[in-house]
Amino acid sequence: MKRIYLIEDEMPIARLVQAYLERAGYEVNWNDGNEDPLRIFLSWKPDLVLLDLMLPNHDGLTILDQIRQYNSCPVIIITARGTVPDKLQGLAQGADDYIAKPFDPEEVIARVQAVLRRSSYLAESDTIRLGALSIDFSAQNALLGKEPLSLIPRDWQLLAFLARHPNQCFSRDQLLDQVWGMDFEGGDRSVDTAVKRLRKSLQHWPSSEGEISTIRGMGYSLRVY
Repeated sequence: MKRIYLIEDEMPIARLVQAYLERAGYEVNWNDGNEDPLRIFLSWKPDLVLLDLMLPNHDGLTILDQIRQYNSCPVIIITARGTVPDKLQGLAQGADDYIAKPFDPEEVIARVQAVLRRSSYLAESDTIRLGALSIDFSAQNALLGKEPLSLIPRDWQLLAFLARHPNQCFSRDQLLDQVWGMDFEGGDRSVDTAVKRLRKSLQHWPSSEGEISTIRGMGYSLRVY
């Protein structure tokens, strides 16, 4: 049974969403924001988080940043802040989807199911195809069209990590921990250098299909269109 961690301070909304999720076969842990969201996340290990941005004692985007420092568990933001800049900021910081209030509970179920399916595919698939770009995790190689990309091991590891987490933004420190390892003694300029090399290797990947984007003040993201 998949576990859904619901962080929402409005009891009527939380109870409604919880009832629909449990009816759909999910196990739900509801936190109204009074308990430490990160502590429960780390101890309960959910498969997906439904996160309200406007909590009485916490900032939702800060919680999202904290979650992303530990793993790539799917996060869907649910909030009344439904303006385009709010949505873009949430997605840039690593949210997998965004639902604005008011909403239909059936839409929440559909979004949860879609995000879980996508994350399961990305985690388990041996090969991911992003338009003309094909990434084979078993063979540890990548093709652009029919041409193999010549990648040094570190660049391959960076591409593989970003491909497993498309459209999520990672800071340089997060990439250093996940790709270089926590014992790496070099600075974060190593990330910039690897991204520059990787972009050069991917220069013929059609921009309409994807790109490695710089999210100003935040980090890098493999955008897939």
